[in-house]
Amino acid sequence: LKNIECGNFIFILGITYLDHAGSTLFPESLLKAFTDDLRNNIYGNPHSQNISSKLTYDTIEHVRYRILQHFHTSADDYTIIFTSGCTAALKLVAEAFPWIPEGTKQPSSRFCYLTDSHTSVVGMRGITASMNVLSVPVKPKEILLSEKNRLPAEEQNCTTPHLFCYPAQSNFSGTKYPLSWIQDIKSGKLCPIKIPGKWFVLLDAASYVSSSPLDLGVHQADFIPISFYKIFGFPTGLGALLVNNRIAPLLKKTYFGGGTAAAYLTGEDFYYPRKSIAERFEDGTVSFLDIIALKHGFDVLEKLTGGMEKIKQHTFALAHYTYTVLSTLKYANGAPVVCIYSDTDFSNPDVQGPIINFNVLDENGEVIGFSQVDKMASLYNIHFRTGCFCNTGACQMHLGISNEDIQRNLQAGHVCGDDIDLVDGRPTGSVRISFGYMSSFEDAQTFLKFIIATRLSKSDTEIPFQSSVTKLMTESVPDDHPSFDSGDQLSPMPHIVDRELRNNLSATQMTGSWQPPEAEAESIRAAVSETAVPTYRKGGKPITVTNIYLYPIKSCSAFEVTEWPVGNQGLLYDRNWMVVNQNGVCVTQKQEPRLCLVNPSIDLKKKVMVIQAEGMDPISVSLEEDTGKEAVICESKVCSHRVKTYDCGERTADWFSLFLGRPCRLIRQSSDIKDRSHQKNTKGLASASNISLSLVNEAQYLLINAASIMQLKEHVSASLEEPLEIEELIRRFRANLVISAPESFEEEEWAEISIGALRLQVVGPCSRCQIICIDQQSGERNKEFLQSLSATRGKKTNFGIYLMNQPLHSSFPDILSVGSQVLPVLKENTEIQPPTSSEEKCSG
Repeated sequence: LKNIECGNFIFILGITYLDHAGSTLFPESLLKAFTDDLRNNIYGNPHSQNISSKLTYDTIEHVRYRILQHFHTSADDYTIIFTSGCTAALKLVAEAFPWIPEGTKQPSSRFCYLTDSHTSVVGMRGITASMNVLSVPVKPKEILLSEKNRLPAEEQNCTTPHLFCYPAQSNFSGTKYPLSWIQDIKSGKLCPIKIPGKWFVLLDAASYVSSSPLDLGVHQADFIPISFYKIFGFPTGLGALLVNNRIAPLLKKTYFGGGTAAAYLTGEDFYYPRKSIAERFEDGTVSFLDIIALKHGFDVLEKLTGGMEKIKQHTFALAHYTYTVLSTLKYANGAPVVCIYSDTDFSNPDVQGPIINFNVLDENGEVIGFSQVDKMASLYNIHFRTGCFCNTGACQMHLGISNEDIQRNLQAGHVCGDDIDLVDGRPTGSVRISFGYMSSFEDAQTFLKFIIATRLSKSDTEIPFQSSVTKLMTESVPDDHPSFDSGDQLSPMPHIVDRELRNNLSATQMTGSWQPPEAEAESIRAAVSETAVPTYRKGGKPITVTNIYLYPIKSCSAFEVTEWPVGNQGLLYDRNWMVVNQNGVCVTQKQEPRLCLVNPSIDLKKKVMVIQAEGMDPISVSLEEDTGKEAVICESKVCSHRVKTYDCGERTADWFSLFLGRPCRLIRQSSDIKDRSHQKNTKGLASASNISLSLVNEAQYLLINAASIMQLKEHVSASLEEPLEIEELIRRFRANLVISAPESFEEEEWAEISIGALRLQVVGPCSRCQIICIDQQSGERNKEFLQSLSATRGKKTNFGIYLMNQPLHSSFPDILSVGSQVLPVLKENTEIQPPTSSEEKCSG
């Protein structure tokens, strides 16, 4: 394994990558072999007849044979049809299979699929339904009992074609379903449902072939869809459908694209397809350079690993070790740390792949949401996948989610792929780790250390973890396994140690600024809610604005002001600029923590933004928009919306590239901002079309409460090596507005607020990410901070509230000032009583 890593995977040093079931990683030697090939040869369009095109055609045919060889078969039995991926291959089968629809004189076809199937398999039923063919989901346990569906001999002569689809390996749990089912179903020994006809089998091998050998000489499925990036990591966007030649002539096709026709007429309905099944179904020019890359993928994989059987044994050993240790971890009260979703005990690589699916539990057995686990893992540079993994059937089966639950979760706002991990306290998905051929024992250790460091104290982990390791190191890992040395030992586990709270400083509240006359304030209160009778916060000390921050450059340092103009996007010039990489993708502190050391300040009189950083000469950027530059449309991760921007020039690009040590540029949002209109749920916001966003993630303003900061400080400081000052805590949360409410977290009960002439609606809580772990003065990370916040807030990481402008109905100047009074409106049926003493305010 050390030879594999040397020079091939340098780019992942410091990263523990555990999402090989999503996509494995490519070795640098693969890229070098491929690019050397491209430098030394000219590959033309394979549909032409010139020399370079003939070279392309011949190379593609060679790759087809190489694929067949990899799966222990030949062109006598199978045809390779290149597609854009496994999903496209599945769609091709659904469209081309010789279905017999309902309503004909012949018995009709059935499309059956295992419920533990990828979305792309289940989605085939959309095509079959349009052809009036019935779909039947089959549970795994039903297949095991399907011998009772065998037909009597007199009914076995029916030739109606049916299709059964199942995965060779579950992409959810790693369960390997028997390859013997292929022949058993085709022979009639097993029948998915009791119906006369001839069964064909589609084996979804995308997950299986990434780490296991598949012998099609023995297990002759009719259709085998695959994606090559699962095996090699590169190229992406290329897959294939392996079609058994016995079924290939029966496939039907309606559309014909370039390269598929032997002859056709434009003036009348005449078309004659090419004789080759592959050429008949490969519409247009295939992705020939990517196909050529496959040759080098096979060569490099064989050279580095020695073949798929060794990959199978290596990856399973890592999964077996990790599963065994993970399943023994317990809290001091004996409760398990994780709930593992598996159909096997990880004792046999023939029935279990290198995938572990689980949820983390707290001491009371309650699930900790997968998005919270993912946030913590990012602090340890651990990459895995969360959610339902495009396999709703397996997710329902293992997590006990009913059909009604799925529909209720959708109504609650949860959709596939989002970060809503709990609905009514129940999980919507889970965490999945998976190993690849370049995964190491150290990767497994790092992951286990992460679980222990974030969930257990020293006393919890000493005995169960060490005893598990001792047993595994002597019994579980084969002596001759190539990836483990006899000297491998488990290093001591990191653990959380309580620290004394020091320097408990109180927050300084700023006072003094313009406030509206009482009569004007009352008119603002009356207009805040147009759809409901408002409930106002009663009694207590007045709430004021203590700090105002704007962040001219997204993810850079804050610029503090005492008063500032407000525009239709929030604070004027707040997050109007952002740094992007050479591909035009936004760079934030998640990728580049040193952005916090860049200090932008704005001089409204001189109309310039001055950018400073230690060791760099200051640079200025005009506030006047440079309309002479052509606007460049770019996609970024700014709320997943398209933003219209323009480049700020070579001088600023050179400045940021030099400071960050990587190619990057500074871009600014164009004044044409219609593309960033607010798309979120803004219930109660009048004239939503007038609301627009700068380059913020969620909303125009982010507000935090100094009292909430004080309470949080008391809770988190004990788990940190050094207590944090109030000012540092405030800066970590990167708010626009800091207020001085008497009671901690009372802001979470507000529906709307008024600040002077401004009327703002609360649009939701701010769910925090790993950026709060970055010291905004030094750029250094502290892993424990996010975990401490999660523990303090009851497994969630919410802190602060998002606000959006409501239309202004007054003539007050659009200025936000420190010292302004904050007038909140409570959510319906909510009463907040002020504390009777300072002791009560700080309790809890």
